[in-house]
Amino acid sequence: MAAGEVTLDPEIAAFLAEMKARWAAHPPFDTLDFPEQRAVCEAVRARWTEGGPEMARTIERVFDPGAGKLHVRVHFPEGVREPAPALVYLHGGGFTLFSIDTHDRLMREYAAAGGFAVIGVDYPLSPEHKYPVALDRIEALMLWLKAHGGELGIDPQRLAMGGDSAGANLSFAAALRLRDRGEGGLVRAILSNYGYFSTAVSDEAEASFGGSGSIMDRAEAVAYYANYLTDFERERSDPLACPLLADLAGLPPVLLVIPECDLLTEQSLAMEARLRVAGVATEAIVYPGATHSFLEAMSVAEVARQGIADGAAFVAERLSR
Repeated sequence: MAAGEVTLDPEIAAFLAEMKARWAAHPPFDTLDFPEQRAVCEAVRARWTEGGPEMARTIERVFDPGAGKLHVRVHFPEGVREPAPALVYLHGGGFTLFSIDTHDRLMREYAAAGGFAVIGVDYPLSPEHKYPVALDRIEALMLWLKAHGGELGIDPQRLAMGGDSAGANLSFAAALRLRDRGEGGLVRAILSNYGYFSTAVSDEAEASFGGSGSIMDRAEAVAYYANYLTDFERERSDPLACPLLADLAGLPPVLLVIPECDLLTEQSLAMEARLRVAGVATEAIVYPGATHSFLEAMSVAEVARQGIADGAAFVAERLSR
């Protein structure tokens, strides 16, 4: 699909225009250091984290689950019985940006729609913390939840993992790690929102959905991976850094949430094909006119609300078994 043929959902187009205007109120991104970039991201996205469902209760905890300190936030929706089934949600941001604050409303929306708890994780960001630091701590958290989830009101027998973009990558990588150590049954499902699974972005994807003015182009995407990896040339073939290269057999059921108009759409479609070949129960939904990060437009776009509803229903169904 050529760039001129892409038809954005009108509500998503309005969301992107407002996002662009909010970015313009700040200094050029490439003139800022990483802490400054993160502060701007928080400010720009504050508009879309406002409102949303009220939770019955929320727990904040900073602790070391076994591989280094983590900050987690646990949302319990109205009506959920404890110990509660839970989705461990990993925010996106190219391994470099964003936080549980930028994704707080999204997590609350999942909790309210699905009737399960959501555990948001502020994992260590790159380039200050290179691969596999974040993955090590996320894996440790999952093992800690198996042993101690009841301390947080969580049922360790009913855990799912999910995330958007880099967070989807980390969800797959953690599930692969757990599978390989004999703990594959710990994760009951994976929710993958516009996942970032490989350093490879095709010329076709760049021509169709990248370039000047796009929400993310190839140079930006590759730069995020360069931030994340310690040795780019060597680790770009590591299946735990690039899960598209992994042996995927034995993973739990997966839902791939795929925006039509995204630089990374090809990666989710490739992941779908590889999961099916590996015998993994896989669902994939393509959302017409949607772009990368479209779920953040939940307050203004019906396609985002539908994407959240679909993800919540998938997780709820898998955790009810």
